[in-house]
Amino acid sequence: MLIRLSIKNYALIRELDIEFGKSFSVITGETGAGKSIILGALSLILGQRIDNLSFSDNSAKCSIEGAFDISKCALEPFFEKNDLDYEPVCIIRREITPQGKSRAFVNDTPVNLNQLKEITGKLVDVHSQHQTLLLQESSFQLSVVDSVAGSANLLNQYKSAFKELNDLIRKRDDLLLKQKQSQAELDYLNFLFDELDKARLLPGEQVQAESEVEILSHAEEIKAKLYSAADALLNREENLLKQLIEIGNHLNAIAKFHTEIDSYSQRLKEVIFELKDIATSVDRLAEDTSFDPGRLEQLNERLTILYQFEQKHHVRTVEELIEIRDGIELKINGVNSLTEMVDELSEEISIKNEALNNLAAALTDLRKSALPLMENEVLKIITQLGMKDARFSISMSQLPAPGRNGFDNISFLFSANKGTPLSDLSRVASGGELSRLMLAVKSMISSSSLLPTIIFDEIDSGISGDIASKVGNILKKISEKMQVIVITHLPQIAGRSNEHFKVYKFTEHEKTFSSIDKLSDDERIAELALMISGNPNLEAARETAKELLRNN
Repeated sequence: MLIRLSIKNYALIRELDIEFGKSFSVITGETGAGKSIILGALSLILGQRIDNLSFSDNSAKCSIEGAFDISKCALEPFFEKNDLDYEPVCIIRREITPQGKSRAFVNDTPVNLNQLKEITGKLVDVHSQHQTLLLQESSFQLSVVDSVAGSANLLNQYKSAFKELNDLIRKRDDLLLKQKQSQAELDYLNFLFDELDKARLLPGEQVQAESEVEILSHAEEIKAKLYSAADALLNREENLLKQLIEIGNHLNAIAKFHTEIDSYSQRLKEVIFELKDIATSVDRLAEDTSFDPGRLEQLNERLTILYQFEQKHHVRTVEELIEIRDGIELKINGVNSLTEMVDELSEEISIKNEALNNLAAALTDLRKSALPLMENEVLKIITQLGMKDARFSISMSQLPAPGRNGFDNISFLFSANKGTPLSDLSRVASGGELSRLMLAVKSMISSSSLLPTIIFDEIDSGISGDIASKVGNILKKISEKMQVIVITHLPQIAGRSNEHFKVYKFTEHEKTFSSIDKLSDDERIAELALMISGNPNLEAARETAKELLRNN
């Protein structure tokens, strides 16, 4: 419930404070006095974005503050979720600098616009001419049905399931696209893999083959040189080993005379031993070395295959080819796993879709059960409001595909006159008829609404006389269940209120300002007489005003 509204430096308002009662309050005033300015200021603390904001004083900031009694609104979870201090009386403030920068606060803690809208959306319902036009829209009509049917919890379950299902469908569609793209190259990947796999690549084989080719290509030269070396070491009459052995004998003969010579002799023995081994190995290698044209051709063919693959894949080694082959295999396996993932998601989607259909069916049943009551209640109220020949019906049909609010399409059907068939509300209702229909709807849903406050602006559009009195009675009835604040031009409505505020203009230092006063009983009589006749002192109008207040 809105307890207090304070406005500073907004449009024509320099500064004002309004304290509202808990039941039925009206705001009146001449056209242009500033009633819409007050509503505009209130809309800012309800989270509306700034649009062409003007300041009473361009050197100071604008501040709008509302105090709300939220003790019965069950908003503790919101405060806990957003790390805000909870108080039974919540202070919501919006500040705007002359440069257009805006800040919002809940109990002096900064909040963003989304948080501001979330909390105030649970506190105030502002009904304006724009919202009356919403009555013609199917989505708004559905929300009305849900409000009366009490389907909020079930609808939230459905919306959650709907989101989960659509998230899964998007995920599957993304995978299907990837699968389609991958499938297009799968044949090429399989070809590349088969080609490399059949090559039976082995780490190190290229280096080994290149070495063996080098040997085979120079086999005759290698063999000749090896034989020459072995001959110089062992086979000639004056071979190197024989000469070294002779040198060793000379050293041995004199070693007993000089210890250092003995060490030379020992070192020479080691050299002789090593050369013998070398000579034997060289001779054996010469015997084993032979030119094998068949083996050389086989190796060159293998190297040609390896070089072709390396050139094709822009690498230089067999090891890199093996990495490429293994990478291609991973891609192929990835495409195959995509198919498995798509199948798993499709199965999960089927299960979720069945659960969603069950929730949608329960929603449909709950909504259908509320329709007769709604039709009767709306018809009862619009009959009271002077539309005695009017007919009202609610049509429910199934959507071709599930929507975010279920499978149901709602259409309000209306006929204002006898003999006129029921037609869609958007095609047959005038402005005045729409206003009365909206009032009937608001009256009907007020008992099921969890919002503590409703504000009506221009609910009296297109009505007057006895109908205006009946509108006042309906507003009075709504105020028994929630706080009602009405901006009106009609004395019949103003006279039914518990509190009466008047907006007016005044001039100070050649500058115009708007302000508001709460009227006393005598001031209310004068204001109502002014609204009735244009003359606050006309006795007949004053008597009528008193009669309106006596019937309150």
